[in-house]
Amino acid sequence: MSAKDVAKRFWSMLYRIQGFVLFILMLGVTVLVFVQVIMRYVLHAPLMGIEELLLFPAIWLYLLGGASASMERTHIECNVINVYVKRPLALKLLEILKSSISLGVCLWLTYWAFEYLQYSLRVWKLSNLLYIPLFFGESAIFVCLSLMAIYTAVELGDGFLGLRTALQSKEAE
Repeated sequence: MSAKDVAKRFWSMLYRIQGFVLFILMLGVTVLVFVQVIMRYVLHAPLMGIEELLLFPAIWLYLLGGASASMERTHIECNVINVYVKRPLALKLLEILKSSISLGVCLWLTYWAFEYLQYSLRVWKLSNLLYIPLFFGESAIFVCLSLMAIYTAVELGDGFLGLRTALQSKEAE
């Protein structure tokens, strides 16, 4: 098995695991909201703490959804430059520049998220009502930013491969 096949299998497995975790989180949020609505409006007995409990999967959903969009390369973009720049080689260079800046910002934020993760571990804050360690929600920042940094680095690598291909096709002409 070649290194390329191993990388594809790893990438596919990571994608499936991330999708499964997102599915479980969405299902959990849906069930908790449904229980809250039934308890509050049907049985007139609101269940205290559900809002606090919903906070943790919501944080993970939001950040892991961003990492998933980064992996799939479906994050929101504003491609105004594509209106003015039409040459494929220039577009490849701009794509590399965009990925480089994104990776730099993502690595910087990941560094700060790691510092925050260490702080969270050291302080070990608890939620107000249910006394759930806030570390479980705060750790999502570091984990998901790390995933985004990996996905952006892969995107940058793909940009360089695309540039090499564009240069080779230009030389062949």
